[in-house]
Amino acid sequence: MTEATASRGRIDKRQAILDAAFTVFARRGYSQACVQEIAEAAGVAKPTVYNHLSDKETLFRHALTAAADAVSADSLAVADRLRDPGDDLRATLEDVSYRMLQVCCGERARALRWLTYAQVARFPDLVESVQSRTSNRLGEALADRLARLSLSGRLRPCDPAQAAEQLLALLTGPMEARSHLGTRKVPAAEIRTVARSAVDTFLRGYGPATA
Repeated sequence: MTEATASRGRIDKRQAILDAAFTVFARRGYSQACVQEIAEAAGVAKPTVYNHLSDKETLFRHALTAAADAVSADSLAVADRLRDPGDDLRATLEDVSYRMLQVCCGERARALRWLTYAQVARFPDLVESVQSRTSNRLGEALADRLARLSLSGRLRPCDPAQAAEQLLALLTGPMEARSHLGTRKVPAAEIRTVARSAVDTFLRGYGPATA
């Protein structure tokens, strides 16, 4: 086995452990989850888990940040569509908003929020860590896309960071209420309604001035 192959195998095994850990933590909660169950879910021996991640707390922290990075990657891939929105900006914004909400309402994102807030007293720094990887990264990406749209005249001149913050607030605020803070699965039609309404309000404030 070459050194590169061994390194790749170690990375894959670590990822399998983190994926299994997140699944078990989401199902059991931090206190009830055990490393043996995580090892079995990952298909590795218990000592292997400790070789990669020294203890349960470290495992929990790394599992949540890995999940946050995965959620972020999904959201950023959706937001990237605004680089080339086509002729119908409203339709593109509605579609992007709908797909971002789908990510937000997905099982992994919901579990991530629940685990983060459920353990805020034990791991208060995790809130900032997860937010910096998810909502903050998405806000920065949206600000970049909205700045380009503003410069091209498709949106009025604005502070792009503030515009991105307000668009996200128009999306996530209603969804938090409709999902009962993530405890209710929101139907696709309802998610689309929230996206359409948010974009309509956003464009009333940030759409280009009419003659």
